[in-house]
Amino acid sequence: MSEAKRSGRQARQVERAKKGGGMGRPYITRNIPTYDVLSEENLLKVEAAADRILAETGIEFRDDPEALELWRGAGAKVDGVLVKFEPGMLREILRSAPEVFTQHARNPANSVQIGGKNVVFSPAYGSPFVMDLDRGRRFGTLEDFRNFIMLAQSSPNFHHSGGTICEPTDIAVNKRHLDMVTAHIELSDRPFMGSVTSEERAEDSIEMSRILFGREFVNDNCVILGNVNVNSPLVWDGTMTKVLRAYARANQAAVIVPFILGGAMGPVTNAGGIAQSLAETMAGCALTQLERKGAPVIFGNFLSSMSLRSGSPTFGTPEPAIGSMVIGQLARRLKLPLRCSGNFTTSKLPDAQAMMEGTMSMLAAIHCGANFILHSAGFLDGLLSMSYEKFMLDADLCGALHSYLDGVVIDDDHLGVEAFAEVGPGNHFFGCSHTMAHYETAFWDSDLSDNEPYEKWEAAGSVDAATRANGLWKRRLAEFEAPALDPGLREGLRDYVEAKKRGMADAWY
Repeated sequence: MSEAKRSGRQARQVERAKKGGGMGRPYITRNIPTYDVLSEENLLKVEAAADRILAETGIEFRDDPEALELWRGAGAKVDGVLVKFEPGMLREILRSAPEVFTQHARNPANSVQIGGKNVVFSPAYGSPFVMDLDRGRRFGTLEDFRNFIMLAQSSPNFHHSGGTICEPTDIAVNKRHLDMVTAHIELSDRPFMGSVTSEERAEDSIEMSRILFGREFVNDNCVILGNVNVNSPLVWDGTMTKVLRAYARANQAAVIVPFILGGAMGPVTNAGGIAQSLAETMAGCALTQLERKGAPVIFGNFLSSMSLRSGSPTFGTPEPAIGSMVIGQLARRLKLPLRCSGNFTTSKLPDAQAMMEGTMSMLAAIHCGANFILHSAGFLDGLLSMSYEKFMLDADLCGALHSYLDGVVIDDDHLGVEAFAEVGPGNHFFGCSHTMAHYETAFWDSDLSDNEPYEKWEAAGSVDAATRANGLWKRRLAEFEAPALDPGLREGLRDYVEAKKRGMADAWY
């Protein structure tokens, strides 16, 4: 692409990003309905199955005596570490959780509304490896981590900076959370996530947020998320419950997520996995309310399948995708914000398999009504690898989904009846006044798709989408400028980080 053409496209995109209905808005408000697949009768059956699991089998809460005391005080049956719940108990506790809440960004224009009809796209999370077309697959570093934050910040297609976009394995385990939160704060002015690997690291993340926003503001407002996982099946370990309680105690939002691999950590049947997920998630969400009534919490879900021949996980398959639709219905009945599905794939390359599986699971997130969509971009290799090229391709899909979620506007202007009178039968609409009024915003404009004739594409080198994505991420990093940050805040954060690091030796486990 010529420099003139590229700069012209970029100028149009900047202009469109300023318009409230285009990309670049702080979050999306959906204008299409959710897709509800189960009847009321069948939803009641799923809820009854979850109630039986909770009342008859129960859930273990290990290595967290304070959590057990909270359950005992709430009226649950506690026997050692096993907790059982009467039907309806958890739903009653969850009435205090907000249906919609704001996560504030350091740039107030980028604060997001989570819940209701709102949709927030956030990058993938948790990969130990990174890969690109130049250097292949390798362990992630802090440089990679920072690069992905910059790529997310530079794209109008995301609304959130994410969390552990990749593991910076060149930094000691007990210290890397400090560098990760610092990178989110310094390189992005969007909302972000904190550490969940220990209670102390969660509290460090929250304290750094207090330095950024002010202690009183953080006490009254959500500014950071913590993504915590159930140890399925039916076990909450103390590391996770202490972390979710730390976030709730500080009035910050925990994202409660069971990871159920059908046939391994849950039943092989879709309905069984959904019932299990409902039971595990309700318990985690309710615990946040026992810690601090009214604290924001996100009902999370991660259904997945597996190859029953090999035992390998599979992602982007149809069963979890349709299962997500049911999860959406269940979360709405609880009146809780939803994190569900994302751009999942087991492909090892940013290829046709990756885009097919990723699009199936991403559309499941869109149609199930997910409000916070983690894993929107970069997910490859069953989440073991974060791909630079896949990140850019997925960002493009996120851009298209802005338009998809906007639905179809029906009014006199968009119906364009007067344009037919102007053009008349048998003529084209290229230059008519209706086209000229809408041409800048009528269609989504891809960053990566090639729409040229075959001969022109061939003459330009027959470049495929992954190669175009490779060039785009390099340009974006080369052109990146971090959003301004008050020097006093920057110094305060760095003083905190340096003091914490001086106070402990490196630990690599």
